[in-house]
Order: sequence, then structure tokens, then C-alpha cells
Amino acid sequence: MRGEGGRGKGEGDRSGGSGCAGGAPAWIDVCASGDLVEGGDGVRFEWGAPGEGGRPVPAFVVRFDGRPRAYLNRCAHVAMELDWLPGRFFDDAGLYLVCATHGAMYEPDSGQCVAGPCRGAALAALRCEESGGRVRVAAEPPSGR
Repeated sequence: MRGEGGRGKGEGDRSGGSGCAGGAPAWIDVCASGDLVEGGDGVRFEWGAPGEGGRPVPAFVVRFDGRPRAYLNRCAHVAMELDWLPGRFFDDAGLYLVCATHGAMYEPDSGQCVAGPCRGAALAALRCEESGGRVRVAAEPPSGR
């Protein structure tokens, strides 16, 4: 599914808890670990959590520094999706996430904007983990909001 803009295998499968305060978060199974290549195409998915009104929000996961990194698919400058083609988030060198609309460049490990109109702002990071050959994202409010 990498780079096709489609759903990850098993996407939308929420398990692991209620997602309520004090409980374990619900998890969204996004894709197989092998779908993410270091600095390569990402996997888009629909994310929803308390605080978002239950509405699905575009999000993505990429691999950088050997780990999956997940963010809401919203530029910190203007709420536009980043990818210029479905799943294409990295620059040609695979070092920065780039907003296709504004040219903002983000560090993939932190989501911090290092160049462009939103310098100093950051993408909304989602907690994700990799286990048993799968990548999953917590259905809880993003950090950095």
C-alpha cells in the first residue's frame, strides 16, 4: 500500500482499550512494518480520537532513523495535506518531510519546521509503535497541540 494513498492493511482496527483518560488508548493498526522503507513513501490513513469530534482526520506514517513516525497530515502553516502525490512526504534525499503547497520542511523525527513559512512550528505528532511486524498508532490526542 505504500505511496498509494490507500488504507493500510487492517486500517481502522481499533484495539487495546477504551481511549479514555486513565485507561489504555485504543490503537489503529495502520500497516505492515515492511510497508515503510527508510526515507521512502509513507502510508496514509484516517485517524480519529477524542477531541476531534470522532471525525476521521488524514494522517500518515513514515520510517526515519529506523523507527515509524506518525503525524496528522496537516501543514503547520495552513491546514493543507503535505504530500504532493499520495504517500510522498519526503524530499528527494529522504531527509525532510516537505509540504507540497508551501515548501515548508520538517524534521521527520520531531515534526519541527526548519524552513519555510511556518519555521519554528511543528506537525502534530501521533504516538505510534511497531510490534509483531505491524505499525499502529494510538487513538489519543496528538502531542504538540
